[in-house]
Amino acid sequence: MAKPTKKQLLKDPVKHIDIKKINGKEIIDAYRDMSFSSRDTARAADIFNMNLKDKNASVWMTLAGSTSAGGCMQVYVDMVKNNMVDVIVATGASIVDMDFFEALGFKHYKGTPDIDDGLLRSLYIDRIYDTFIDEDQLQKCDSIIAKIADSLEHRPYSSREFIYEMGKWLTKHAKKKDSLVQAAYENNVPIFCPAFTDSSAGFGLVYHQWHNPESHVSIDSVKDFLELTKIKMASKESGLFMIGGGVPKNFAQDTVVAAEILGKEVPVHKYAVQITVADVRDGACSSSTLKEASSWGKVSTVHEQMVYAEATSVLPLIIANAYQVGNWKNRKPRNFGKLFD
Repeated sequence: MAKPTKKQLLKDPVKHIDIKKINGKEIIDAYRDMSFSSRDTARAADIFNMNLKDKNASVWMTLAGSTSAGGCMQVYVDMVKNNMVDVIVATGASIVDMDFFEALGFKHYKGTPDIDDGLLRSLYIDRIYDTFIDEDQLQKCDSIIAKIADSLEHRPYSSREFIYEMGKWLTKHAKKKDSLVQAAYENNVPIFCPAFTDSSAGFGLVYHQWHNPESHVSIDSVKDFLELTKIKMASKESGLFMIGGGVPKNFAQDTVVAAEILGKEVPVHKYAVQITVADVRDGACSSSTLKEASSWGKVSTVHEQMVYAEATSVLPLIIANAYQVGNWKNRKPRNFGKLFD
């Protein structure tokens, strides 16, 4: 049997779900009277709607994993455009390798895990479970990050500052206009990637620093932490909507403790939802459960819900429900991006 070609494998692009075209409210209403993960999902949707309705509470989204590549990219864009989120903390891959990558006109493709990965490597195709990416295109993404760095004043930047510059660059150069990076830039929603270099951005910045050894752009993760803590202090009440766990989740939660260390009393995060498939029995759950986090003085346990589900299966329903309930229509934009002008 003839081996498939690169063109044959990269022919069926992933299509991103549009929450404006599905009736999430009817499904969530039905889930509320069911059991197990269905009822957990409904309660998570209710808590998220409470957060949107609370005029004193900002909405923080943390984003880990590969849901952007897996078809949820437009969900996050719609959240920003419809004032459902005020600050984002994400992995570098979610922002650069997935969102910024597609803004350059590239695609993620439907694939299969049942394939010879050696064959994929020989064709320069990368795999995220059942999703394929063209490595040649990823390296073009790397080089554009390097060019953006070359164009900036050579100094340390927070990841928020650098992603802001990426959004600014996209306003002139994007092939796909509906990206999270550009929407966040245009709506003053700051994006933080505390492990920014664990992504295409890392390769681009390595290239930039290699060619500019004496004077270059660097990413200051402590500046990230301080800026995000300043947002917590400015917003006071807040809620967390967390996709996956890991560094973004912990980073957002830790701002309460950081403010305390600075001598500033701020309330714990008032609302908290986490969607994850991680296990708690090894002491991790990709960072602590929400109840466990309360022992650290990070979140309240009054309005919290863990949803143990693969995020692409429940996230669109929760956000579609929120869109149709409509609490976002009465929210005032926080414009946290302007805190640092």
